[in-house]
Amino acid sequence: MEETTIPQFHRNPHQKREKPTLTTKIEIQNLRKVFHSSQGVVEALHNISLTVEEGEFLCIIGPSGCGKTTLLRILAGLLKESSGEVKISCSKDNSRPMNAMVFQEYAVFPWLTALKNVAFGLEMNGCSSVKRTEIALHYLKKVGLLKFAEYYPYQLSGGMKQRIALARALATDPEILLMDEPFGALDAQTRHILQDDLLRLTQEEKKTVVYVTHSIDEAILLGDRIVLMTAHPGKIKTIHTVNLPRPRSSKVRATLGFTQLAQHLWNELEEEVHKAMI
Repeated sequence: MEETTIPQFHRNPHQKREKPTLTTKIEIQNLRKVFHSSQGVVEALHNISLTVEEGEFLCIIGPSGCGKTTLLRILAGLLKESSGEVKISCSKDNSRPMNAMVFQEYAVFPWLTALKNVAFGLEMNGCSSVKRTEIALHYLKKVGLLKFAEYYPYQLSGGMKQRIALARALATDPEILLMDEPFGALDAQTRHILQDDLLRLTQEEKKTVVYVTHSIDEAILLGDRIVLMTAHPGKIKTIHTVNLPRPRSSKVRATLGFTQLAQHLWNELEEEVHKAMI
């Protein structure tokens, strides 16, 4: 990881933590991922070492093809690392799933109503009909879709479908929420509204979140720290702490600290974007 000149608006990630009481939820050590194909060997991730603290909102940005989604899928258990180690600290509550993942695509079941989509994970976990309906209605209310509980996905907008996907992920009370550009396919206005919704929900639920995005603005708005990855093969270039007070809303975009950090991140990311295009 390269060290950079640290502007006043964020702290050196190698400095001692200001909150020593925080506990590590995810620890990644020397992680490497290689894919084999008929065209040969492709190294997607190279020597990734990273920790995520419990209750932290960690954002990952980088150029296309740098392995952001691959890293997220390894954390979700959907892919196996080629070498290195991923350690996740489990709670003592065995009824909670380790993680839930929200994808960019509208990953809702078209044959189920909004209510039954949100309740699906609970049903798979053996939750009773009465209890899972109660929980699903609670989270539909949280995402502003209570009156659409009996609607099917084809009757709802893209933003509403993503709210259902988010409500379904939160309803199972996962220890870690993994999000892969969940608002990437939405129009700008809807995206801003859902970003505020996500800020509110994750602050209320105090979730550990790992969030992949191409948007620098989104990473600053949502994140406690931002990991910036290099062009292929993906390595960690720098880590930035976002020293903007919480609770936050989209109004923070108008502050000087937000603008300065966005420019600094782009200065670092631009070089990697050009490398990815060669």
